[in-house]
Amino acid sequence: MARKPDPNYKVIAENRRARYDYAIEEDLECGIMLTGSEVKSLRAARANIAESYASVEDGELWLINSYIAPYAPARTWGHEERRKRKLLVNRRELAKLWSATQREGMTLVPLVMYFNHRGLVKLKIGIAKGKKKADKRATEARRDWDKQKRRLLKERG
Repeated sequence: MARKPDPNYKVIAENRRARYDYAIEEDLECGIMLTGSEVKSLRAARANIAESYASVEDGELWLINSYIAPYAPARTWGHEERRKRKLLVNRRELAKLWSATQREGMTLVPLVMYFNHRGLVKLKIGIAKGKKKADKRATEARRDWDKQKRRLLKERG
């Protein structure tokens, strides 16, 4: 029997370019501290994480430069659109992220922001290494070859 799709799970924003610009080594799900007007705005899927990144500062994990559109009915007690937002991870994960960024020279890239099955906002972060121009070309060539291969198999079979 097929599983019913979860009505609460909903993708809010996706960083589709991250997989092109970075080689994602590992990903990690974390919570995010938001105000009420930010959550209301996210329910309307008005966010952008394409230019944002995560950083470990003073023993805390922060999401920097993410955009959440202002929520019109909350004009008086609204929120700042591009403020730093605290990400919630446990100590062991935080230590691993700090080690990856400081010692190994990796970057923390947000991949997707979504509402989980319980209706809470979650952010999937990728521990990534930047790609060089040649790596990007190789990825593009592989993608084109896979498309061509599928097309050939479809015509043949």
